[in-house]
Amino acid sequence: MRVLVTGGAGFIGSHVVSAFAERGHEAVVLDVRDAGPPGERRGAYEAYVHGDVRDRDAVAAALAGADAVCHQAAMVGLTEDFADAPAYVGANDLGTAVLLTAMADAGVRRLVLAGSMVVYGEGRYDCAAHGAVRPRPRAEADLAGGRFEPRCPRCGAELRPGLVAEDAPVDPRSVYAATKLAQEHIAGVWARVTGARAVSLRYHNVYGPGMPRDTPYAGVASFFRSALERGEAPRVYEDGAQRRDFVHVRDIAEANVRALEAVYRDEVGGAAEAGEAAGVAEAGTLTAYNAGSGDVHTVGELATALAAAYGGPAPRVTGEYRLGDVRHITADSARLRAELGWRPAVGFEEGVTEFAKSPLGVGQR
Repeated sequence: MRVLVTGGAGFIGSHVVSAFAERGHEAVVLDVRDAGPPGERRGAYEAYVHGDVRDRDAVAAALAGADAVCHQAAMVGLTEDFADAPAYVGANDLGTAVLLTAMADAGVRRLVLAGSMVVYGEGRYDCAAHGAVRPRPRAEADLAGGRFEPRCPRCGAELRPGLVAEDAPVDPRSVYAATKLAQEHIAGVWARVTGARAVSLRYHNVYGPGMPRDTPYAGVASFFRSALERGEAPRVYEDGAQRRDFVHVRDIAEANVRALEAVYRDEVGGAAEAGEAAGVAEAGTLTAYNAGSGDVHTVGELATALAAAYGGPAPRVTGEYRLGDVRHITADSARLRAELGWRPAVGFEEGVTEFAKSPLGVGQR
């Protein structure tokens, strides 16, 4: 299978390219970077098209001969302020629309989209009196006063966080989150109109070798690792008790391979091999899957483990906060495991130890 990987020179994208190459697929990369990542992953590229996913000519050139597309290109991270909105909407939503239009013109009907758990907003919560509830966005006055836990919107009681399944209501709480949800909606319409098959993998907190340095749009693992490299203590926001699902980038790459192989097999009517999924998205639909490790840890636990593995100063809990951050969001990835036969292979301790000693990358996803 010949696969176009948009953003294939980025953090996640380059690992996806390597995973496709290891399974014997041809990987064509479209990326705004002048060159691919250093080291062994560069050798996995069959072709490299330097261009923006919003450039119709560049996209058309990259799509030539492609059987499927793995769409990783995106502007990522929590927006600094609303002034970033045009950049996010342009890169993520307009870029997706241009790509899907070119795919329709070229007759390419198989897509795996890099989705995100941010579409859910806060995670699942249960109130002892009222069952499953959706807490309101946290007020700045509460955050400033150190009151970080969401409360029941009906009675104000403490809530118990749980795992989010794909059928949970969506509630994006940042511009970035809104663009990731819009990508899914645009792709869903494209699939329905063209009869295509599409999968969105809703990534949880991805980390690992090559993760970008601590730009304002990087993830929390990058912030901590970058601080340690500078000889500084990782700064942990709020009280460090935020629950997250940290999933290793190689496991995410494997999920992309399995999803696209299953979509391709469904399209051509092939049979699954032993241990592989039988099939996923129906023609004309987009199917969403949570892509998380299933192993819940707090942000403070990540900072502590990373500092210990790196041999740097212990984390410092600051009590600072960012508007738009959610308190707890962790995945139920049972659907991905059942329908794609995917299992995360890299445990938290192993992955953090490797990440602590691996070089960081640059740029976006």
